[in-house]
Amino acid sequence: MTTRILVAGIGNIFLGDDGFGPEVLRHVPDRLAECDGVRVVDYGIGGMHLAYDLLEDWDALILVDALPGRGSPGALHVFEADHETHGTPSCFDGHSMDPTAVFASLRALGGSPPYTVVVGCEAGNVDEGIGLSEPVANAVPRAVRAVENVIGEIAIREEG
Repeated sequence: MTTRILVAGIGNIFLGDDGFGPEVLRHVPDRLAECDGVRVVDYGIGGMHLAYDLLEDWDALILVDALPGRGSPGALHVFEADHETHGTPSCFDGHSMDPTAVFASLRALGGSPPYTVVVGCEAGNVDEGIGLSEPVANAVPRAVRAVENVIGEIAIREEG
């Protein structure tokens, strides 16, 4: 059986470094995007679209996103998402791209999130404007490699 992995780039390209996820996905090699069982999608700010797509039977989700800055713009972090601390939304927000809101909306729709790994980069500037700051732009190639590595690790984990 083929492992089904959804790679989701999220973020607003009109808010500087918040466009990190979509930018990383622009650089994902075609060979990776065409692997059997892997689907690569730039969701931008379409939180409800991602929530509905997660109703499908996915083995894993890789979220590529900008992270709130902690003083190290461009620092890359790869970690498993914690789905246990998320609540249920009081209403649907079709434009919210906060992962917590997406997972809460998914639960409200009757689904549950798959195993999720976040490939995130600390943002330096999320003011209005198109384009990543230099430290965040420099993290894009490392993030592409991280996505490739995570896909490989998930495939091995699912087969084992």
